[in-house]
Formats: sequence, structure tokens, C-alpha cells
Amino acid sequence: MEVLWNVRMEGRYRMSLKQWVRQARGVQASDLHLEAGMPLMVRVRGQLQPIGGAIGGAALLEAARGLLGEAWPLFLQQRSYDLAQTIGGVRCRVNVLQSVRGVGFAIRLMSAQQPTVESLNLHPVLREIAALPHGLVLVSGPTGSGKSSTLAAMVQEINVHRACHIVTIEHPIEFFLSPVRSLIRQREVGRDTPSVERALIDAMREDPDVLMVGEMRDPETMRQTLNAAETGHLVFATVHSSSCAEALQRLVSAFSPEIQAGVRTQLADCLQAVVCQRLLYREDLDLRVPECEIIRGSSAVRNLVREGQFFKLLSVMETGAREGMWSFERYRAWLLQRTQWSWPQAQDEASLSVDDEIGAYALPSLSFSDGAGPAKPLGNLHHTEANATSPAPPATKTPYMGGGRVSRISHSPPSPHKSTDEEDEVIEIQALDDDLNSLIKALEKR
Repeated sequence: MEVLWNVRMEGRYRMSLKQWVRQARGVQASDLHLEAGMPLMVRVRGQLQPIGGAIGGAALLEAARGLLGEAWPLFLQQRSYDLAQTIGGVRCRVNVLQSVRGVGFAIRLMSAQQPTVESLNLHPVLREIAALPHGLVLVSGPTGSGKSSTLAAMVQEINVHRACHIVTIEHPIEFFLSPVRSLIRQREVGRDTPSVERALIDAMREDPDVLMVGEMRDPETMRQTLNAAETGHLVFATVHSSSCAEALQRLVSAFSPEIQAGVRTQLADCLQAVVCQRLLYREDLDLRVPECEIIRGSSAVRNLVREGQFFKLLSVMETGAREGMWSFERYRAWLLQRTQWSWPQAQDEASLSVDDEIGAYALPSLSFSDGAGPAKPLGNLHHTEANATSPAPPATKTPYMGGGRVSRISHSPPSPHKSTDEEDEVIEIQALDDDLNSLIKALEKR
């Protein structure tokens, strides 16, 4: 495999973030991990493996500043930042973090093709679930099991076959869904709305038919999601779990004990389906396929949820084949009998990304004023790929003047800095008010 080195500095080779991502895509990796002093780590077919030599801390710090732009002060404050970005023609979900070695990246490489039930090799019963008129549908599974892709596939199923108003609340947006028959509004937390809770309150006034909540992380989000499902909307949401029963139990146990009985009743009344999935690698196909467990909201299931007897759901699932329920064992047997498969398509770098579609029309990031000075940024501005590949100091924004477009952000040229043979050492971000100059000076002294 050809390695695309582009800069040589004092005996150390460095690559741009764009080239790191392209290198990971070249080996068909699902995840990319960048850590100072360590080689490129990629996850291929579920297994981590190193590529190349150690990456310098200065290069990662430079890449992080270029990617985050004006969100850099927020990163300094909370020591991590999440965003979705098209990098090197690949749609990525990025977590920038600080560790003991300095600034690092955890990057999920998204598929170029639009997720559908067919392209993800899912069972047709998910089409039936997507056709439901109202209620709550949970998609669960461990981290990296493809929950977001399955959720996007079911929303796309609605988009293709029904005329609905679909509102998604995501952090960040991973798949850009182009309207077919439905009106789709995708809102990103931090850019389009200050919080999931605020977006859910707003959604109740926006005449939605379908709501999609990227992830329920706290009791307040769960409560508002249940309320939305009770008011006649079809609501999709994700939760981390290893089984359908565990997903329901975790949702209930997130609330205080004195109100859990009421939550179980509310959940039982609006529950339509729970899909739990994990990825299974098929050597004969050289393909990772989702293996699912599916519970439907039958009378027996709702009674067990209402009584809190989650441990009995497995037996109901085993006997509920006629109602569209699947255990992992039965689903695996169905996979073994399947003959038609869909393989991932080659990455199309010219394909339309969410950044291309809305980058020129996005408003500046949300801001607030404490009365003592100018407004302060509350979330990230939507960035294009250009400032994801080169460092940039804090941006100077041109006020929005209307007319459907926002003037581009102009950056002053970045100041050069030195790279030393000790750049693999730990880089500390010592204080909340550190700026670029202090960080660069700290690197130069090492």
C-alpha cells in the first residue's frame, strides 16, 4: 500500500489529517485512532491494527486546531469535542480529546452510500417497523455496532415511501438525508440547537410526523422522548445495550426509584419495537453483517414491561415469531440461509456531503452574552473541509446580512512553529485560558 507522506521536518515524517483518513479508508477501516507517540491505529473487521510509524504530538495539535477552528476554546475548557466532518472525501464522526500524551483523535469513517434496509443487509421486518404510524422504536447495541446506520435506514424507508415531516436531532449529524417524498429537517446539537431537550420542546411546535433522537443520554431527554411518543408521533431513538431487555431496563433505571413505576407504564403504552444489533463478520462473504434481536410491542411484551419483569422478555421473543419477533439465534439461522447480499460501494469523493449542501447557507454558531462584553460562542460553526486540513487561529466572523448566504470566515496566515525530536512527549494543556501562542511555546521548549 502506498503511503502518502507530504512533509519532512527534522527527521520526522508528518501527514495531514486528510491523508490519515484516506489511508484508513484505503484499508477499509471502520475507525481511526490518532495518539501522540503511537502509530496510526485502524479497526478493520472489528480488530485494531497499527499502520506506519509514530505520530508526533505537534502534528496532532496542529490538526486539531485546524479542524476545530473557533470551537478550540471550548475544547480547551471541556478537553473533548464532537463533530461530524467530511475529510478527504470521507464523511467522518470525530471525537477530539486530550489524554496523558496530548491531543488525540477517535474517528469513525462513515459509508459513502445512503443507508437502506437492503444495503445494510437487514431483515425486511424493519420495513414494517418503519411503516408504523406512531409510538416509540428503540435501536440498541454496543458501541460501533451500526445503530446510527440502522436508524438512518429506517428513516430513509419512511422518506421514500411516505409523505411525512421528519425532524432529526443529532449530535453530530452523520448521514445527510435528501428529501424524496418527505420533508426532512436535520438539526445538530451545538450548531442548530443548544441541547437535545430544547430541540424536543421545539419539535412539538413544528408539526412533525416522525422524530429521530440520536441518543438518549440522560433522564430528561428520555422523559421528553417518551412524552413525544405518547402524543401520536413516531419516535426513533438509540440506547447502548447488549440486548432488547437490557435496553428497556436501562431506560427505566435511569429514573429515580419512586417514579419508575410510572415510567414503566408510560413506556409500555407507547412501545412499538426494540431492535438490538451486533456486527458479525462472515469470512465466506468477507463482509460484516448485522445480527439482530427484535421485540415488537405486543400485549404480552407491554404487560411484562408494565410489571418490570424484563427477564421474561426472552421467552416471549422466542414464541413471538408470528408477531415479527426475532431472537439472536433465529436471526443467525436466517442469515445462514440468505443468498442475496449487498456489499459496500466504493467511496465516491465527488458525492454530495452535508458540508457541501448546507455549508454556504448555515448561520453562525449559537452565542450568548453575559452583559459584560460581546457575545461568546456557544457551539461550533459549521466548517468546510478546507479548514479541516490546515491550522487556523480563532476566526473573525462577518455579521450575517441576510439574503440566504453567510460571508466566508477569513483567517490570518498561521504563524510557523518548530518541531523537535521530542515531539512525541506528553503535551499538557495546563489552563483553561491557554491560547495558541502558549501552546506553541510549550511545544518549542520540548
